[in-house]
Amino acid sequence: MNLYKLSFVVLIAATIVSCKKSGSTSDVTIAAKTMLDVSYGTNALQKMDIYLPAGRSTTSTKVMVMIHGGGWTSGDKADFAAFVDTMKTRLPDYAIFNINYRLAGGGTNLFPTQENDVKAAMEFINGNASTYLISNKWVLVGASAGAHLAMLQAYKYSSPVKPKAVASFFGPSDMTEMYNNPVGGNPILAAGILTVIGGTPAMLPALYSSSSPVNFINGSSSATILLHGGADPLVRPAQSTTVQAKLTLATVINQYVFYPTGGHGDWDGATYKDAFNKVQAFFIANNP
Repeated sequence: MNLYKLSFVVLIAATIVSCKKSGSTSDVTIAAKTMLDVSYGTNALQKMDIYLPAGRSTTSTKVMVMIHGGGWTSGDKADFAAFVDTMKTRLPDYAIFNINYRLAGGGTNLFPTQENDVKAAMEFINGNASTYLISNKWVLVGASAGAHLAMLQAYKYSSPVKPKAVASFFGPSDMTEMYNNPVGGNPILAAGILTVIGGTPAMLPALYSSSSPVNFINGSSSATILLHGGADPLVRPAQSTTVQAKLTLATVINQYVFYPTGGHGDWDGATYKDAFNKVQAFFIANNP
């Protein structure tokens, strides 16, 4: 082969190799993606909003599941819009799944419907891990009733994925105490518990027990940060400090953040900024 032909062959080979490299998936940046109202069940409320970051992969992309509050009878994932926005900014390497669940009311969707929906949502997300390009490094975030459901999922179940950490914003943890000792002795609060469970602790002791996250804490429980206001009119701070005490006894990493004048979610901007700073740091430390 003469020099001209050899040079031509080398040039063609180099061009082919170059084309293969430039077209390889390793060099293609995966774009961020948002999917709204994705169904994880057949009920209209069994939906979630999904926010997938750019450049995600099954080895590096962490997962955050968000669960709204509303006393298990109201509320919507849209209530967590501010939480989603701040977490996307603070922890941009996370895929965020903001879920809805069936709400109790009129004698329907009583406990453990909401618990079952959260587990179903978790199973759906995990079942699509290869499609969403997410890892098995999960955290849960919940507020009020959503925090109760987040802690219940994290402490009670080890599948489909055991969360590395949980953030509870003023979440109930002991349903018997919630009924027997409502804040200020307010009978309306006790009646609200009766509405979602369908009976008193004396009538349904097993259901009250199985619906209480505090009863499932052990040495393998998820690291937990608990945030609570001292002026909360709906959930006593003791609902968080009881969790803290049991986690500490079980030698599980935990942090309790107390805002003396804070109410039930109606915190001012400075308080929320401090809360999110602490949650961000806690997740970075406990879901590396």
